[in-house]
Amino acid sequence: MTKNKEKPSDIFEEVVTDYKNVFGREFVSMNLYGSATGDDYRPGKSDINFMVVVSEEGIEILDQAFSIVKKWRKRNVAIPLFLTETYIETSMDVFPIEYLNFKRNYILVFGKDILKDLTFKKEFIRLQCEREIKGKLLLLREAFLESHGKARVLKSVVIQSLSAFIAIFEALLWFKGEEIPKEKREIIRVTAGVFELDGRLFEKLLDIKEEKIKLGDTEISKLYKGYLKEVRMLSKLIDALGA
Repeated sequence: MTKNKEKPSDIFEEVVTDYKNVFGREFVSMNLYGSATGDDYRPGKSDINFMVVVSEEGIEILDQAFSIVKKWRKRNVAIPLFLTETYIETSMDVFPIEYLNFKRNYILVFGKDILKDLTFKKEFIRLQCEREIKGKLLLLREAFLESHGKARVLKSVVIQSLSAFIAIFEALLWFKGEEIPKEKREIIRVTAGVFELDGRLFEKLLDIKEEKIKLGDTEISKLYKGYLKEVRMLSKLIDALGA
């Protein structure tokens, strides 16, 4: 029977024991990250996400974790992100946004605190923001054309894309030296104020993602066109920050 715990912390001891049994001394640390660390977690709906750090030898024996991963998937735990310390150290220039968001929203569950002392270079953050925004703008345009304006399709695109933009918003606020709120809606509001975006539009997109509103084809098509306009404007702003 699938078990949905009210609090992710309820499973910490058991999940750590399982991974200790698999990796032994090669098991370096485990962190909880993402929505499960804060108020956005929704029991039974949100995934529980773990980062598992193992040694270089441990990463070679991932196949030994097949049964453990399968066991926890049945209990609403996502497939863990498996990393090594070397991989993290050599990826800070490529994935700074991801590591910045990990560092801002994590709970050390076991072992060495890998994320605590991570530092970030502003230009690496800006470059990834520019790359991500411009890339997602192309994908959003393509999805719009493929949707033929159908609400069901556009809703799916909004749900899939908005989380990525909120992560980008967090990175942009860090870049500007702004305090980053914990809640998604407040992140949208602060980012909209700093970068002069249409905050109400992004909040409405969040309402769609959180299933607070339902829109028909015409309404969501109009909203989506506004989404494209705001992302295009943001891409220009980020480009200008690097001048």
